[in-house]
Amino acid sequence: MTSRVAVIGGGLAGITAALRCADAGLDVTLLESKGHLGGLTHSFRRGELDVDNGQHVFLRCCTSYVDLLGRLRVLDKVHLQDRLAIQVRSPRLPRPVWLRRNGLPAPLHLADSVLKYRPLPLADRLKFAGAALALRGVDRDSAETDAQSFADWLSRHGQSEQAITKLWDLVGIATLNAYATGASLSLAATVFQLGLLTDAAAADIGWSKVPLGQLHGEPAKARLTEAGAQVLLDTKVTGLSRVDGGWRVGAGDAEFTADQVVLAVPPDVARRLLPAGAVELPERWAERLGSSPIVNVHVVFDRQVMSEPFFAAVDSPVQWVFDRTGQSGVDSGQYVAVSMSAADDLIDVPVRDIRERMLPALRQVLPGAAGAQVRDFFVTRERHATFRPAPGTAALRPEAVTAADGLVLAGAWTATGWPATMEGAVRSGDAAARALVGATSRTDSLSLRSKDI
Repeated sequence: MTSRVAVIGGGLAGITAALRCADAGLDVTLLESKGHLGGLTHSFRRGELDVDNGQHVFLRCCTSYVDLLGRLRVLDKVHLQDRLAIQVRSPRLPRPVWLRRNGLPAPLHLADSVLKYRPLPLADRLKFAGAALALRGVDRDSAETDAQSFADWLSRHGQSEQAITKLWDLVGIATLNAYATGASLSLAATVFQLGLLTDAAAADIGWSKVPLGQLHGEPAKARLTEAGAQVLLDTKVTGLSRVDGGWRVGAGDAEFTADQVVLAVPPDVARRLLPAGAVELPERWAERLGSSPIVNVHVVFDRQVMSEPFFAAVDSPVQWVFDRTGQSGVDSGQYVAVSMSAADDLIDVPVRDIRERMLPALRQVLPGAAGAQVRDFFVTRERHATFRPAPGTAALRPEAVTAADGLVLAGAWTATGWPATMEGAVRSGDAAARALVGATSRTDSLSLRSKDI
C-alpha cells in the first residue's frame, strides 16, 4: 500500500520535500495556508508592475537549489555569472571599485581585487589574506565555534572595524542577514569557506530573470500535479495529532489523515503544532531562535540610472541595489530595488520617513539618478525573513527526524548547517524526504535527484 504523506507548508523546503516524495512514488498532499506556493520567495502585482517580495540571489555553490530549479524545469529562467564580479560604490569615492575573481585557485582568486579595494586603507587590505587563511581552518561544526561572534573572531585576527564593515559585512550581511557583530562564527565560516575560500567559482552570483512566482511557485504547482501530488492552497493547518497508524491533520473544519507528515513551516508555527516530546530542544527554543527582518526599497525612475545588473554600497545606508526593470515588465524608465538585510532599524519606519532617508542616499551612490524623476516609490517588508543567526544558534535548530514516528521537519531554520538561504531551505526539504523515503523502503537504490537534471 502506498504511503500517504502530508507536507505542511509550501515554501522551498515544502516544495522540495513534496517533489522528492512524489518522485519516489509516495501519495503526497501539500497544504499551504496562502494562495500561492513559494513561501518567502514570491511575487505580486502592483498595478502593471511585477514585484518580488525581496531580492533573492544564489551562488554557484548552491548545488541543491540549482538541482531544484532543474526539477522545476526553470534553469533557463535564471542567469549565473561566468565569473564573480561585484561592483562596489561609495559616496566617498569618485568611481566604483570591483571585487572580481581572477583565474587563480582559491583563496588567491580575490587577491588582486582586495589589494585594489580603495574603500579600505592599504594596511587593512594587506591584513585580509591572513584572516582569510585562518578562517579556512575554522571548525564550523564545533559548538565552541558556534558560541563565538564572527566580529570578535575577526578582531582577534587583525581585522579593523573598517575592514569588518566595508569588506566582511559586504558579503556576510547579504548571506547571513546579520552584521558580523551579531553573527555566529560557525555560520559565517560556512558562508566564507564554501562560498569564497575553497572553490574559486563557488561565489559566482545567480539571479532570476523572471518574477519569483514564475520561477518557484507556479512551476512547483505544475510539477507536483504532474507527479501525482495534490496541492491544497488557502488551507491553513491548525492542528496535528497522532491517530492509530498515522496522523490527523486539522485545517479549519476539514481533516486529513496521513501515514507520515513533513512539517515545513516557520519555527513558531512548528512549535505550536509539534506534539509534546517530539524534539529535544531548550525551553522557548523558537522564541530564542528569533527572527531577522529584511526591508526592500523600490524606486521606479523615469529614465535609465544604472547599467549594471546590481551593485553593493559601503559608507552608506544603502546595501545592495538591483536593476529590476526587465523582470518586472517596465517599458520605459528603470526600476531599481534596494535590498536592506538585518533591517531592524527600518522595519517599523513609515514609508515617508524611509523615502526621506533612503532616496538621497541612493542618489549619492547612483549619480545617474541625480536628475531623474521618481515615478513610484514603495517599500516591502519581511519582518520574519530569516531566523536570527546569533552565536549559540546551533543548539536551537532541530534535525529533520523527530522523536515522533512518521513526523519530520523541514525549513531553512532546521539543522542544515547553512544560514537561512534558499539553499538551506532546499537542503532541509531533501533531508526530510530522505528520512521518509528511507522509512518506507528497505533499499537505498532510490535516487532523490531528479532525472530531469
